[in-house]
Amino acid sequence: MIRVLVWNEFMHEKDPSCKASEIYPEGIHGCIAEFLGKEEDIVVETATLDDENCGITRERLKNTDVIIWWGHCGHHKVPDSVAALVQEEVLNGMGAIFLHSAHKSKPFMRLMGTSCSLTWRESDDMERVWVCAPGHPIAQGIGRYFELPGEETYGEPFGVPQAEENVFIGWFDGGEVFRAGLTYTRERGKVFYFQPGHETYPTYKNENVQRIILNAVRWAKPVSRTDNCMDCPNLGKAHII
Repeated sequence: MIRVLVWNEFMHEKDPSCKASEIYPEGIHGCIAEFLGKEEDIVVETATLDDENCGITRERLKNTDVIIWWGHCGHHKVPDSVAALVQEEVLNGMGAIFLHSAHKSKPFMRLMGTSCSLTWRESDDMERVWVCAPGHPIAQGIGRYFELPGEETYGEPFGVPQAEENVFIGWFDGGEVFRAGLTYTRERGKVFYFQPGHETYPTYKNENVQRIILNAVRWAKPVSRTDNCMDCPNLGKAHII
């Protein structure tokens, strides 16, 4: 079984003045957990900012194969210690998927080591997501492209390191293009960044987006794992588990 933890700041969906409260009444984390939980090989848990320590502990991450992270306006509310725990466990082998505005989340920025800045604008533009790497496992089951009727527009330049693979590229009918699906390896852990997913659009209910996230979970699951637990009597020594 692949053990998945879906983390979401869960702020917009609780605001009755925000469209997200209507689109995702169960929260973005609840929507993602629902479709992933239908798979026989996946077990899903969720965590939010409201949970103690953001729902993140060393022990919980040790028992997580892939973490999915969605954040937007609450990045600053995540303690540095929590971001460090996520970074450490990715380096040890846990997979990580960062969605939409999580490009500015503390864990992603720690893993990238760059500004992770981009250009953006509020819009109702259609986005066409093109498959750049049709042979990549994350792109399996997706055609040459698919379209999202509305999305927040992201644009280049995107201040991240050169990716190992640019799986998707987004084109917006306002003219912008954006590297929409990037893969990285950080020591033992696999990382995938996927751009679509603004909270005021039902993006995570789109079957192509769901397929991509599902593919990414299976791609990012650990191949091997080390344990650098702070409580280990052999502190500083890596143990393959």
